Amino acid sequence: MLKGKKIAVYVTGGIAVYKVSDLVRRLIKAGATVKVAMTKSATEFVTPLTFQILSKHHVYTDTFDEREGDKVSHIHLADWSDLAVVAPATANSLAKMANGLADDFVSTALLATTAPVFIVPAMNQHMLENPATVRNIQTLEDDGRFVMEPDTGFLAEGYTGKGRFPETEKIVETIQEFLLNKEPNLPLKNKKVVITAGGTKERIDPVRYITNDSSGKMGYSLAIAARNLGADVCLISASKTLQTPYGVSLIPVETAQQMHHAVDVEFDTASIVIMSAAVSDYRPEQVLNEKIKKNEQEMILKLVKNKDILATLGSQKKHQFLIGFAAETTNVEEYAKGKLVKKKADMIVANDVSKPHAGFNKDTNEVTIFMVDEEPVELSVNSKQAIAEEILAIALTKMTK
Repeated sequence: MLKGKKIAVYVTGGIAVYKVSDLVRRLIKAGATVKVAMTKSATEFVTPLTFQILSKHHVYTDTFDEREGDKVSHIHLADWSDLAVVAPATANSLAKMANGLADDFVSTALLATTAPVFIVPAMNQHMLENPATVRNIQTLEDDGRFVMEPDTGFLAEGYTGKGRFPETEKIVETIQEFLLNKEPNLPLKNKKVVITAGGTKERIDPVRYITNDSSGKMGYSLAIAARNLGADVCLISASKTLQTPYGVSLIPVETAQQMHHAVDVEFDTASIVIMSAAVSDYRPEQVLNEKIKKNEQEMILKLVKNKDILATLGSQKKHQFLIGFAAETTNVEEYAKGKLVKKKADMIVANDVSKPHAGFNKDTNEVTIFMVDEEPVELSVNSKQAIAEEILAIALTKMTK
């Protein structure tokens, strides 16, 4: 979502300035080109050289420092940017923006900016809650500016309160969601995508269960990819270790039966359903309420079969595009093709989980996509995020035929 975007970061004078260097780095890592402007107060906390090295661009600090004779610097930066980010935004900078004051480079450039403006306030709680600040934030929101909610935490003054600069990852995710909401022509806009993720757990007793090695990373990558295409994403997850992506609705589950119920509830209104979870095929016939004690040399555990969620969905689908996953260790193509037909899926994404760069608990994957009456499509080793984006790109081409 940030790839190729031109982002102007306006840094104003608060203690959180030092955190903005990481924000600039993360924006660049996400594919954006970043230019930085600073108020005089901001340069008291972090030097412009820091941001110049990170951004590889001159840092603007003085309205009258015109380096290019054919450009007016503050107007040029305003016109150049696809997005303006004000971080941290002090109470003073909020007041200037709300009232159209322009007495330095930052306030002048912001007044000339027609691109979306994303504001990250950070200040003492009492300053944040002052009626004047509350009024200024409301004015900015009424003017179409996006003002991010500050975090609650330990403040520079030595006590806990609201006004803390949010974590970098949270800001970047919120920026991406903000830009998504402004994109009118995304291919999955107003479409619902249901995705399952993680390895389900089947309880034996209060401390033991049957599960597998699935981390849920592939499902979460698919959720991010679908969100970035504009979808309303419902992520049904058996994983408890991964952070829920911003803009994604999470339904936590544990067992295969719970996952089946959650998918069934969401299925009718879905346009795409992606079963990427590693669902337990069997569960213990009896779940004990107390821990099993070690008595005998052997213990027999009787298992019963869980309902096949993918096959059930395949028999029920109407308008839905159904994608299943096949994690195999041998005869990958044979099993994947069989699964495609037997379970009436539109696509099966198969991978050999015995390979070193594919499968469970990896950040990379290598898959082959099978579709009815189509040649298999091989996706070579890449990050799970890149693989997720390719899977959805292929699905979209088939859905529009």
